Amino acid sequence: MWLIESAKRFRLRSRSIACYIFAVVFPAFLATLSFALSVVCAQRAARILGGMEANFWRLVVALILLGTWAHGFGSGLAGDAFGVFVLSGFIGIGVGDLALYEALPRLGSRLTVLLLQCLTTGFAISIEWVWLGTKLTLAEICCGAVILTGVAIALRPHASVQTNRSLVPGVALTTIAAFGNAAGMVLSRKAYAIAAAAQQQIDGGTAAYQRVIGGLMLSGIFMLLFKHRTVANHLRQPDFSTWPLKERFARSWAWVLANGALGMTLGVSCLQWALKSTPAGIVQSVVAITPLVVIPLARLTEGERAGRNAWLGGLVAVAGTIALTWVHTKQ
Repeated sequence: MWLIESAKRFRLRSRSIACYIFAVVFPAFLATLSFALSVVCAQRAARILGGMEANFWRLVVALILLGTWAHGFGSGLAGDAFGVFVLSGFIGIGVGDLALYEALPRLGSRLTVLLLQCLTTGFAISIEWVWLGTKLTLAEICCGAVILTGVAIALRPHASVQTNRSLVPGVALTTIAAFGNAAGMVLSRKAYAIAAAAQQQIDGGTAAYQRVIGGLMLSGIFMLLFKHRTVANHLRQPDFSTWPLKERFARSWAWVLANGALGMTLGVSCLQWALKSTPAGIVQSVVAITPLVVIPLARLTEGERAGRNAWLGGLVAVAGTIALTWVHTKQ
């Protein structure tokens, strides 16, 4: 009798873990890998085009790709949660990414990503707790803290990082970016709740498409405000062959295309897939490993060797992720 009950509990436990892996770990890991690859592409594109232009054009690419999916296989612009998804993208992709691209040259990628991941997780848990009433257990919070500790160890800035005038605005911009990302994630959770209440099924690609619309709106507004002279010159010279930026676009279009396809299309779609059934704090805790995945990619593309801290932090973060999976499925 005891063996039969133990076997039943084992089967239920195995099914629970399998469902959790498919619904959370797998899409979150795909999002992590996509974001890490897109970081490499974004650096190359921003180096050639500039941060604001690279951000705008990657959103255009993502809008085309996600729009093809959403209108061909998804719900397109339909759904009661459309406005909330657009607002989520306006804040998360628009405000968050604009602030992030401005913070990178001030703090550098290592310190910016470290602050972004740590602050985003904290903001996501706090906002979802205050607004949606979603409370994480103490064990889940501790596991998330272990993951972020690993990220902090791996990305600890070198002593050569200077404290200059750009530090304060850089930290402020990163804080804005983190809050925007976290608010966008929680708004996505709210949008899914609205769709569920209306008995509507919104897939991750459609949700990402509706979010990108909001992000592109704000990015386009900033492009017109700060790059209006460049835009006016382009309008006066509609022939692409005469554009002043022809050479730069020729050298950067592959990086822009890859950035939009990986980060904003595949990455955001997988993120929405995970957020559909899991609190934002848990999803962000898994996605927080993204900077660690960048380490081997940086070795391949830029020849940067990872130090002892990077690998130690990676082991700590992976251990925290496994513990988070175990704790969450045990409830």
